[in-house]
Amino acid sequence: MAVTIDTVYQRVQALANKEQRGYITPQEFNLFANQAQMDIFEQYFYDINQFKRIPRNSSEYSDMVDILEEKISYFEKYNTDMSTVSGSTMTLPTDVYRLGTVFYNDGTKSIEVEKVDARQVEMMQQVTLYKSTQTRPTYVRRSGEKLQFYPSSASPAFSTSTVNCNYIAKPAKIIWGYAVINEQALYNSTTSVNSRLHESEETTMVMKILELAGITIKQPDIVQAAGQEDLQKTQLEKQ
Repeated sequence: MAVTIDTVYQRVQALANKEQRGYITPQEFNLFANQAQMDIFEQYFYDINQFKRIPRNSSEYSDMVDILEEKISYFEKYNTDMSTVSGSTMTLPTDVYRLGTVFYNDGTKSIEVEKVDARQVEMMQQVTLYKSTQTRPTYVRRSGEKLQFYPSSASPAFSTSTVNCNYIAKPAKIIWGYAVINEQALYNSTTSVNSRLHESEETTMVMKILELAGITIKQPDIVQAAGQEDLQKTQLEKQ
């Protein structure tokens, strides 16, 4: 299960409007919700790096690295074709957040394409021992979403059907969809998009949205309370 955006919206509005503290418009909510989602998502990778430095928990269900990897697994994609291929230049899928393994299929098997340093690739091509070949292809990542393959040609040719990759996808944009009826914004499930974050992140998302919303509606008490609850949750996870 994932985080249901209407549940988050209702909780945020209930807390923000408590004792008539303020109202968050749907447009503001959607903006804050997407910022909160990215903050939570990006923190996974920093936390994994931190937890891998300390002794692992032997418990099957409470090891923090396993928990974080499970949360990230919601966004893992495998054997996904490139968006476009032009000669030896590949364009990655549009939702790539962190690129994993790249593969070239020579018609009989999938070969892992090794990533190499752009500063060294030209020198490598001049040394027979290190030169890229069809059975030992390499790539350089250029301008973020582009990959340059070496050698420059292969048989079968590089194409969207012969080159694919594994990667972690960016979270899709979440939307609390609504229709205005009698001057009120009412939830519309048809136009809404839920977050794919693990359902355990619901409270964290609510708290982060309140932190952002509190700045807008000038309610420092909401910001403080939201921040304290979020901090306590993080500290408990890291004990």
